[in-house]
Amino acid sequence: MLPYHRHVSCCLICKSKHIDGWLTFLFVFPFLDEKEKFEPTVFRDTIIQGLNEAGNDLEAVAKFLDSTGSRLDYRRYADTLFDILIAGSMLAPGGTRIDDNDKTKMTSHCVFSADEDHDTIRNYAQVFNKLIRRYKYLEKAFEEEIKKLLLFLKAFSETEQTKLAMLTGILLANGTLPALILTSLFTDNIVKEGIAASFAVKLFKSWMAEKDANSVTSSLRKASLDKRLLELFPANRQNVEHFAKYFTDAGLKELSDFLRVQQSLGTRKELQKELQERLSQECPIKEVVLYVKEEMKRNDLPEPAVIGLLWTCIMNAVEWNKKEELVAEQALKHLKQYAPLLAVFSTQGQSELILLQKVQEYCYDNIHFMKAFQKIVVLFYKADVLSEEAILKWYKDAHLAKGKSVFLDQMKKFVEWLQNFKLII
Repeated sequence: MLPYHRHVSCCLICKSKHIDGWLTFLFVFPFLDEKEKFEPTVFRDTIIQGLNEAGNDLEAVAKFLDSTGSRLDYRRYADTLFDILIAGSMLAPGGTRIDDNDKTKMTSHCVFSADEDHDTIRNYAQVFNKLIRRYKYLEKAFEEEIKKLLLFLKAFSETEQTKLAMLTGILLANGTLPALILTSLFTDNIVKEGIAASFAVKLFKSWMAEKDANSVTSSLRKASLDKRLLELFPANRQNVEHFAKYFTDAGLKELSDFLRVQQSLGTRKELQKELQERLSQECPIKEVVLYVKEEMKRNDLPEPAVIGLLWTCIMNAVEWNKKEELVAEQALKHLKQYAPLLAVFSTQGQSELILLQKVQEYCYDNIHFMKAFQKIVVLFYKADVLSEEAILKWYKDAHLAKGKSVFLDQMKKFVEWLQNFKLII
C-alpha cells in the first residue's frame, strides 16, 4: 500500500488528468462543432436543402433565406450563397461548377434554371432585394458577386448568360446594383469573343423594360461609363458607326443616339480646349482654319456645331476692359481681327443664326456689352460673316428671349435699312 502522501499525490495526478480531459471535451469539441457547422460544404448543403424544399415557390425561398440568416454565417459565405442562388452550385474560379458531377450538391431552383422570361427573372430579383434589405451587410458582397460572374461569362451557356443579363438589368433598374459593376464587361477575353457586347444588349433591354432610356443614360453618365461604351467592342471596332449599327439593329436606338451625342460633346470639349490654346498663342488664322476643318472631317462635326465654339473661344481669348465706354471699342477691334475666321465657318443659314444667338446671349450675360450688340452685328455684316437674310430672320422670329426688347430696339433702324435696301435691289 502506498504511503498516504503518495496515494493522495497519485489521486491528485489522476484527478488532474480527468479534469484536463473534461476540459478538453467541454471546451474543444464545441469549437470543433462550431467550425464544422460553418464549413462551406455544410453551409452549401443547408442552403441547397432549403431551396429544394421551397421549390419554385419564391415566397417560400425568401422566407427560408430570411430565417436561415440568423443561424448560418451569411457574412462569411456570401459568395457561396450567391453562387447557389444564381448558378445552383458553388463555383470554382473561372465559373465552373465545383460539384458538377454530384446532383445532390446542386439545386435546380436558381436563376440559371429559371424560365427565360422577364417576369420570372424579375421575381428572382425580388428575392435578392428582400435578402439584401434584411441583411444589409450583403450589399457589397452581392456587387462583388455580380462583377465576378460577369468575368466568368465564357463558362456559362448562352441561355445562362441571357438570364444573368436580365437579372442584372432589373437589379440596376431598381437600384440594388450600381452601374459601376459594368466595368467587368470591359475585360479583354469576353470583349474579343463578342460576349461583352451581346451581354450588354440583353442587359440594357432588361434595364429599359423597367425604366425609361433617360434613366439608363443618366446612370451611365453618373458612373462615367458614357465615355467607355465603345470598349464593349474589340479595338478595331471601337467607333461610333459600329456601335450605332450594332445597338440600333438590336432595337436599342436610344443608346446609339446617346453615344453619338456624348461623343460629339467630348469632341467639342477637346476642340474648344485646343482652339483656346491656339488663339491664346495668336496662331495665324490660316493655321486655325486648317486645324478646325481637319477636326470637322475627322469627327463628322457639322458647321453649326463649330461656329458657337469659335465665338466662345474668341471672346475668351482676351481680358476685357472693366469700363463700359471702352469695352465696345476693344470688342470691335478684337472681333475685326477674327472676322475672317468666323466667315469661313458661317456659310450656312443655321450657322449664322446660331452665331447671332451666341452674340445676343453673350451681350446679355455681360452687362458691359449690352450697348455693343448692334455694332458687333453690323461689323459681322460688313465682314461677310452674317448675311442680311440671317439678320432679318433673327429679328423676326429667331432671336432669344434674353434682352429681347433691348436688342430688337438697337437693331430696328439697321433692319429697316436692310429691308429698304432689298426693295431697291
